[in-house]
Amino acid sequence: MTIKTKANALTKTPALPFAPVVYDRQYHDSFNNILRQYFVTIDSVVSQFCLSGVYTVATLPGAGVLGAGARAFVIDSSVSTFGTTVAGGGSTKVPVYSDGTDWKVG
Repeated sequence: MTIKTKANALTKTPALPFAPVVYDRQYHDSFNNILRQYFVTIDSVVSQFCLSGVYTVATLPGAGVLGAGARAFVIDSSVSTFGTTVAGGGSTKVPVYSDGTDWKVG
């Protein structure tokens, strides 16, 4: 599996070592470290596209900064129609996504 990030960095599945016939603590420590590093990398890639927390429209980061596909949640939208550019000043709570230029309702 390959995930292509905004910066064109690739995260690929790690090559896991074959297990020994008998228990070997060094093998298990190495195996766990490989998996830990892989999942930390995956977590950092995924976190580039997901904002945590609740925002007002005015406090959202720029849609172009995070790139297309980033998601967030706003509490003061004045629009609620899917796919429209989000605008503040209302009281509607909606999820939003970045199209790379603007934040859209959805």
